[in-house]
Amino acid sequence: MKNTSFLVFSLLTALTPLGAATFSVDKTPTGGAIVKLDGEFLTELVIDQANKTYLWPVIGTSGVTMTRAYPMKTVEGEQHDHPHHRGLCFGHESIAGYDTWAERATFGESKKTNARIEHLGAIKLREITNMSGGEKAVIRTVSDYVDAAGKKTSEEVREYVFAVQGANRIIDVDIVLIASEGDIVVDDKKDAGLSIRVPTEMAVDRGKEGGKGTGKIITSEGLSDEAAWGKRAKWVDYHGTVGGKAVGVAMLNHPSSFRHPTPWHVRTYGLFTANPFGLSQLKVQAETGAITLKKGEKITLRHRFVFHDGDEKAGKIAEAYADYAKEK
Repeated sequence: MKNTSFLVFSLLTALTPLGAATFSVDKTPTGGAIVKLDGEFLTELVIDQANKTYLWPVIGTSGVTMTRAYPMKTVEGEQHDHPHHRGLCFGHESIAGYDTWAERATFGESKKTNARIEHLGAIKLREITNMSGGEKAVIRTVSDYVDAAGKKTSEEVREYVFAVQGANRIIDVDIVLIASEGDIVVDDKKDAGLSIRVPTEMAVDRGKEGGKGTGKIITSEGLSDEAAWGKRAKWVDYHGTVGGKAVGVAMLNHPSSFRHPTPWHVRTYGLFTANPFGLSQLKVQAETGAITLKKGEKITLRHRFVFHDGDEKAGKIAEAYADYAKEK
């Protein structure tokens, strides 16, 4: 028995890559999920704090938190604008006429009639259909898009895949929007898409204000900072210094994703969004980018977040995109 056990142990050791990452995923009491990497917290899927689900916080390389804390937590020195920019999230100002980008807190204490307040909708998690760990972690969700009265207008299937590739940490986010209830209009809006709100310290504008910020935005097409806004690119990288460590996050747009290469709603104050919807509002073209999905039709969005040390060259983002583009 001892010899047999030793042989089994030796075989398992031989089959396990040296230093391979091990992920675990556990359900939270609220019905969300916590992802850990080698026993250490990586991120949480939060489902009950806003009108949409989101990942927060997200821990990148060198143990650095790569998402702004506000509005989930108040941290001295952080920007306290746009409370709807929650961690890593997806929202859209007008799908079937309802807004999941903004939330009630967006408009402060104002009692004035506001069309966006009247058309606030929500992305409600219906169920987590897959939650698994190992060399990768997977969370797959099904959510209902609902109007201001709570009536379902459409649905979404989303899959997060967490991995480690070399020195980088990876989060793949695949989103399928489905016109499940009937025809819907997906409107042309600037405030729409898959987003991450980067830490205040690495926002480009912080450096200009004489703060600690050393942020820089760079696209696959070589455009930087303000020039990146509204332009199409295969990938965009946002990097800077956080807590004395040089870190960054890139978002890659897969060739099979809707309207690849996507335009980017990326801002020097810290918002980082891939937005293939707002073609006229992002000034990509004069004509509207609004589309009508017939009942049963769908839109597929595929993106990869790459968390890395240093700038886009140190993180080998061009090479990471080339590898990602080859994946089916």
